[in-house]
Amino acid sequence: MLSFAPRPMETLPFLASVAADMRRVDEVIRARLASDVVLIRQVAEYIISAGGKRLRPALLLLAAGAVGYRGDARFELAAVIEFIHTATLLHDDVVDESHLRRGRRTANAEFGNAASVLVGDFLYSRAFQMMVGVDSMRVMRVLADATNTIAEGEVLQLMNCHNADVDEVSYLEVIRRKTAKLFEAAAQLGGVLAGVPAEVESGLAGYGMHVGTAFQLIDDVLDYSGDAREIGKSLGDDLGEGKPTLPLIRAMAAGTAEQAATVRRAIVNGGRDDFPQVLAAIQATCALEYARETARREVDAARRALEAVPHSAQRDSLLELAAFSVTRRH
Repeated sequence: MLSFAPRPMETLPFLASVAADMRRVDEVIRARLASDVVLIRQVAEYIISAGGKRLRPALLLLAAGAVGYRGDARFELAAVIEFIHTATLLHDDVVDESHLRRGRRTANAEFGNAASVLVGDFLYSRAFQMMVGVDSMRVMRVLADATNTIAEGEVLQLMNCHNADVDEVSYLEVIRRKTAKLFEAAAQLGGVLAGVPAEVESGLAGYGMHVGTAFQLIDDVLDYSGDAREIGKSLGDDLGEGKPTLPLIRAMAAGTAEQAATVRRAIVNGGRDDFPQVLAAIQATCALEYARETARREVDAARRALEAVPHSAQRDSLLELAAFSVTRRH
């Protein structure tokens, strides 16, 4: 039997309306992780029981509620979204050689890279078994397109590592594919399940894409300004991996020649040796506030996208979730 750690977002007021539904999703997750292969159960329990925000499945539930869908398929698809997300985390940590996530050792650090990759594959394939069970070609198309786009985003990010010439437009494209696409799919599926008109479904999808982009931009900010105990990983991890995120891109564009050279060297070389100097350049150029403002513009766009969705309490919760995405500390 899997045990689930408390999730830090469970206490947020705008998720109260789906708290009972999220418990149903947890039941589905427990049931669908069943396997007679012991290692699969061990690794899956380790990563799932670590907690986490469960924000993406909650987003699907809120979107479905906002357009009046109350069928049981929402629980199955919310679990599918969480399985896809968890699979990407398992693979990401292997690629990034990460050793800490959510304040404890990553699955690859605990069980090895091979086990993490293969259990990630299991979660992907189990997710597709589950979505087939919903018996909707539209659902299949949305999720198949999403997983393919996410994989493309992962490869783009890999290609961009240690590349100090990545510009803001190119970086935002990576975010939209790698991170925002699953937010987009989660919100869109709420509309697909309800059979809403095309403009409403498109509005939900656009909302998810913009919120997902804002969410990742704030992750970028927290990598240079957060509390390591709250965010569950070491500050400067992105720099250590040579990832040219928006704060770094902005610092190079707005800083002096010396500051730009310092940041460029840190991206190309990777590691944290230059972290103090890079952080000084980020602060001097107000690069974190620039990234936050970029995230706020994404939230404004998310609000506009929801104009197509009828007013309801859960639509209000979606608006509150969007606002939270730029004010959160973890």
